[in-house]
Amino acid sequence: MCKAHDVPPEQPASAANTRLSVGFDATPLLGRPTGVGVFCAGALVGLAGRDDVSVSAYAVSWRRRKGIDSLLPRGIGSGQHPMPARPLHAAWARWSHPPLEWFIGHADVVHGSNFVVPPARAAARVVTVHDLTVVRFPELCDAPTLAYPGLIRRAVAEGAWVHTPSSFVADEVIAEFGVDPQRVRAVHHGVPVLPAPPTGDGAAADRAASGGGVPALPAGCDRYVLAIGTVEPRKDYPLLVQAYAAVAAEHPDVALMIVGGDGWGMESFTDALDASPVRSRILRPGYLDGAALAATLRAASVLAYPSRYEGFGFPPLQAMAGGVPVVATAAGAVPEVVGDGAWLVPPGDRDALADRLVNALNGGPEVDALVVRGRERAAGFNWDLCAAGLVDLYRDAARANGGHR
Repeated sequence: MCKAHDVPPEQPASAANTRLSVGFDATPLLGRPTGVGVFCAGALVGLAGRDDVSVSAYAVSWRRRKGIDSLLPRGIGSGQHPMPARPLHAAWARWSHPPLEWFIGHADVVHGSNFVVPPARAAARVVTVHDLTVVRFPELCDAPTLAYPGLIRRAVAEGAWVHTPSSFVADEVIAEFGVDPQRVRAVHHGVPVLPAPPTGDGAAADRAASGGGVPALPAGCDRYVLAIGTVEPRKDYPLLVQAYAAVAAEHPDVALMIVGGDGWGMESFTDALDASPVRSRILRPGYLDGAALAATLRAASVLAYPSRYEGFGFPPLQAMAGGVPVVATAAGAVPEVVGDGAWLVPPGDRDALADRLVNALNGGPEVDALVVRGRERAAGFNWDLCAAGLVDLYRDAARANGGHR
């Protein structure tokens, strides 16, 4: 956990040992999980293990709201009236009405987990701002995302507190929106937990396991560089495809595997694939999760993370925790997250990315030391620490809001 802007609360603590009731937006759990969904799942697991908060999850969805019930950890409640997403989002973008309590009942704190926090009649409000891609690189964003700055400005103008996953994003939020630093709190995420490997020898066991899920490699390849994440402009996979051509020349036995579904702005990525002289050695198995993702990650020779901007970054931490060397760009919050547990190169530098990937594939004592540092670094991120930081934030927000109502 990291509290980049931890300051004394505005008012003396009142009922400091009272159990807080929290309404948590779990809408991102529905459908195929994104990074925001991973955060929600992990944070709810951590919060479920605490006895100082009572958390009730809700979903801003008319038809799918009951779908969150099976996705919640034991100890997290749910229960709400139907919430039609489009009309409510349109109303909340213009007015401070209708209040969330109409739909979920009483709460001391309402946590909007994905850039938007609904208006509330009496509850303190917390909104998670995962990154400011929409401000820094609007050309990398789709139309719905471009509405986020206005929603954030409205929320903070009405007194909402801001949670960010990194100090980097906290500083950006303060500078961009003029938020009182007392109301911005950086709390690191944990590391998403992957299924344990089958018994046996690491990668070999993963590949041999029936249904283990590691995609078949092209003929002549027995190792691979791995990238994980939805294909979208911010991830800069065209750069990785270009860098891989140089890697493939040095290591003919190495394939490139890009795990993740198609996002928006696919044209530049498709063009890079079509232009690659080693296109036949580039795999796109699509979206993987669970045992298949775990097996594929553990069997990788190196993880590449070539993003142009990040507010946190789950895949590097997962790879580091699993003993896989990581080569990433020093983009956004990535240096803060990986520390000395990954090799960093400048964003957009194809040659530097290729050189470091080749070094990782060469192996040796330097790579072994990197893996050790990566494991140590990743061990400092867990969901219990994340939950503790969130509860501190909730309590400060509730006190500033006048305590329990």
